[in-house]
Amino acid sequence: METDSPRSPEAEIGHRVEDLWEVAQPQLSPSEKLNSCFEDIPVASFPRAHPSQVIEIPSDASLADTVETLSKNKILSAPIRNVDAPEDASWIDKYIGIVEFAGIAMWLLHQTDASPNGTAGSAVGSPVANLAARLGSFTFRRTSSGRVETTADSESDEAASVGGSFFETLTSSEFYKNTKVGDISGSFRWAPFLALQPSDTFLTMLLLLSKYRMKSLPVVDMGGDHIENIITQSSVVHMLAECAGLPWFESWGTKKLCDLGLPLMKPYKLVKVNEDQPVLKAFQLMREKGVGGVPVMDTSGTKAIGNISIRDVQYLLGAPKIYKQYRTIAAKDFLTAVRHHLQEQHEPSPLLHDVITCKRDDAIKDIILKLDSEKIHRIYVVDDEGNTEGVITLRDIISKLVHEPRHYFGDFFDGVVPLPANSTV
Repeated sequence: METDSPRSPEAEIGHRVEDLWEVAQPQLSPSEKLNSCFEDIPVASFPRAHPSQVIEIPSDASLADTVETLSKNKILSAPIRNVDAPEDASWIDKYIGIVEFAGIAMWLLHQTDASPNGTAGSAVGSPVANLAARLGSFTFRRTSSGRVETTADSESDEAASVGGSFFETLTSSEFYKNTKVGDISGSFRWAPFLALQPSDTFLTMLLLLSKYRMKSLPVVDMGGDHIENIITQSSVVHMLAECAGLPWFESWGTKKLCDLGLPLMKPYKLVKVNEDQPVLKAFQLMREKGVGGVPVMDTSGTKAIGNISIRDVQYLLGAPKIYKQYRTIAAKDFLTAVRHHLQEQHEPSPLLHDVITCKRDDAIKDIILKLDSEKIHRIYVVDDEGNTEGVITLRDIISKLVHEPRHYFGDFFDGVVPLPANSTV
């Protein structure tokens, strides 16, 4: 039921959408109405992020310092400030991109692929080169019972071991400590500094966060020199959760997932890892398939027992001592070790809970409320027997809220920010 007054800044936006919804042209479809409403609301109206989320990373910060900063502030990404730019430089000269946990993890894994071929600057015997050799020693085979076993091609026990001692070596290495975040600019999955202006519309923002796969968007004045706000997929889904009860939201939110075409991915295309496979395989799959997380499946391969997301690489890089007891780190060992670590630290985390699931017949409103309350980025779709059928992400939800009108962006991307020459984004 609609409240007399907005209960939060996000709910206030919902009321604004409601006012626009009521006066929208009657011949418009519900989808066109939502587009029209969001096109009439400027980005300046979006609630300011908590100061802890507006963190800048200097371009001369090491990968180790960057991981520590992101972990400490419980954020997934941060803009990179060019330390060589003058203090009075405009934002387009001051910021060179956005670094994410995903970017650091993917870059490290990319080095393991490139170093044996001599295409990356990792010396023989370095932690990265050793990791490449160890990753290359694994093969996976399925037994007659369906169980996946990990074996090593090498006869050397050390070659088959990727345990906590390895990650201690990596995170204490000069390579990890001395590589600057600015040095990986333009590398694998490096996010450009694509900024919104306060006068841009919610429709633009929502399309960039969904169809164009941006996970976070800084807001700056065109002539300004600092970031005024950072809008993330999570903050948008929180805004939607705060709109529950408003007629426009209920009209859309009561639709079933299956009626909206969710989940988007077919069951056979779901990227997943078996509980007995090395956890590094999970991160490799994320890199190869371009996904932000994978379910950890039981030995039957049909039911998820956990979830590993790209941000969980912080536990490999930030707390390697918790794996010392493991000869190799299987996905299930990773989940167990991290859960024990979080319990000891009294640190709340989605990893402490069972896998969050839903059914195809659930309303999208219920999924939004669940994702927001649990502070998670994906939810797995299961059938009546609990078998995993698909996944729904924050991006999927936002993508069903709006659609891109023909020629909407025009030359929006032209010259907004020049991507580095070697960018693969």
